[in-house]
Amino acid sequence: MTDRLFDESTLQKLERLALVAKKVRTGAIKGERRSLRRGTSLEFADYRDYTRGDDLRRVDWNLYARLERPFLKLFEEEEDLAVHVLVDGSDSMDWPKDGEDVDESHHKFRYALRLAGALAHIGLVTGDQVAVTVLRGGAIAERWGPARGRGQTLGLLVWLEEQASGGETDLDASLTDYARRGGRPGLTLVISDMLSPSGYRDGLSALQGRGNEVGLLHVLAPEEIEPPLAGDLRLIDVETGDPQDVTVDGGMRDLFRRRLLAWRDDIAATCAGRDAHYLAVETSTPWEQVILYELRRAGMVK
Repeated sequence: MTDRLFDESTLQKLERLALVAKKVRTGAIKGERRSLRRGTSLEFADYRDYTRGDDLRRVDWNLYARLERPFLKLFEEEEDLAVHVLVDGSDSMDWPKDGEDVDESHHKFRYALRLAGALAHIGLVTGDQVAVTVLRGGAIAERWGPARGRGQTLGLLVWLEEQASGGETDLDASLTDYARRGGRPGLTLVISDMLSPSGYRDGLSALQGRGNEVGLLHVLAPEEIEPPLAGDLRLIDVETGDPQDVTVDGGMRDLFRRRLLAWRDDIAATCAGRDAHYLAVETSTPWEQVILYELRRAGMVK
């Protein structure tokens, strides 16, 4: 079932990439990430346990012969990074609903899971400590990891296939809860449609206050940007069930479009002012393009 998310050729393309963390402090645990610090060298520093999928060329075979247990050699430049991928699991991410005549690959939650899986795989391949979490309500709903090593990818993809969206997400409360309970600070990538009445600013502050470098991937479907609606309608909030009567004409659609663009611009400006990354994403854009090109241009992947 995992091949529904990724095929082998796509995984191979992702393995050429690395996640970029310019501000976050690296951890004390050694990994395979090259430090940004100057003055370091490739002198031997330490060992760590071999993890399935690690490069066999890094195994100390002399030590293996003595202890009958594989260890990888690490060097001074190589440091560990904690990577946290947070996915909004609210009912608003379940769009389009089952039965809608649209491409399944444009489904918001499914699209978000693909982005999460790709980012996590990149981190696993480069030796980072990776955790992937689904947020629901005002807290952590489901969590995978933390784990390290490319051999963990299959288990991750199986776990992602089992996830579903539903209910409300208080993004502020969820991010604040994760800042408190999510573990060692690191690079924290949030994937959400941002449709949370409580907002996100306090949660963003909580994550950054704990020392996280934050990136926000704002995912919306094309129908949410250009709604194919007209006439007198009753709109129902998919999370709360609250109704709203509206009349949709050309003027209303223009107003909606302007306000949506202003909303995204406001989030982008807030993130820029707080030194956080921001990328607006539409599910009509192939997710591979987002990872291989858009995130590289945004400086979150290299």
